[in-house]
Amino acid sequence: MVLASRALPAAPRALLLAALVIVGACGRTPAPSFPTGAGTPFPEFASAYAEASNTCRTVKTLTVSLALSGKAGRTRLKGRVDAGFAAPSQMRLEGRAPFGRPIFVLTADRDRALLTLPRDRRVLTGASAAEIVEALAGVALDADALRTIVSGCGITIADAPPDGRSFASGWAAVTVGSGVTYLRRSSSAWQIVGATRDTLSVFYSDFQDGRPTTVNLRAGASGATADISFHLSQIDIHPPLDPQTFEQEIPADATPLTLDELRRAGPLGETGTGEAR
Repeated sequence: MVLASRALPAAPRALLLAALVIVGACGRTPAPSFPTGAGTPFPEFASAYAEASNTCRTVKTLTVSLALSGKAGRTRLKGRVDAGFAAPSQMRLEGRAPFGRPIFVLTADRDRALLTLPRDRRVLTGASAAEIVEALAGVALDADALRTIVSGCGITIADAPPDGRSFASGWAAVTVGSGVTYLRRSSSAWQIVGATRDTLSVFYSDFQDGRPTTVNLRAGASGATADISFHLSQIDIHPPLDPQTFEQEIPADATPLTLDELRRAGPLGETGTGEAR
């Protein structure tokens, strides 16, 4: 069945953004920051990282509710996304409205991703999960990166990091892949408190039972591309997830949506008065 593509009209654009966007000036909290400078040699970096990542790096399945706030470009974001993840590369994100059907549903299963707008019966295929997440929230993250971030393990995970250094006040930095994961000693244990990779930074706070319940994600110089906080609730680690969790049916009368249309409708597009890509 071949369906003709049409431009995303104003009303469905508003429905899509209603799941995530409010407009108006909001006071910004001070930006969290990591230690700077060269630091000092840290011979125990491998054992410190192993201790800090002991619980999060074994997370293969996870469900969580994300209450998000912040901005992408110059668009203010606020809303709730229910999420489920499984390794490798499986994800389901549902942008929730106060009542009725989800505003959007994004499913990803390895190299296949599908976005549906149930209220407008629009579907997007042929784009990667990272491209769709970028169009929705301003940050290109795939299923595995999002699972790692939400589980509290930074941006990437390493079995054997190559080096690390220590800083004042109980801080340490460990090289993980192409980025850096930051640790801090809490009581007698090391915790992962954030990570950086290129212009992406993740900060963790509000720890409960050794796991963060608040995640601040920043992309671009000084958070210019995105500056989003997630409050995590209803966290379930290692739940059994049916493979159908990461699948959806395309409605028979659905109309295709292109990635460019979604970008224009999303927070970095024309309706979001976002900055140039």
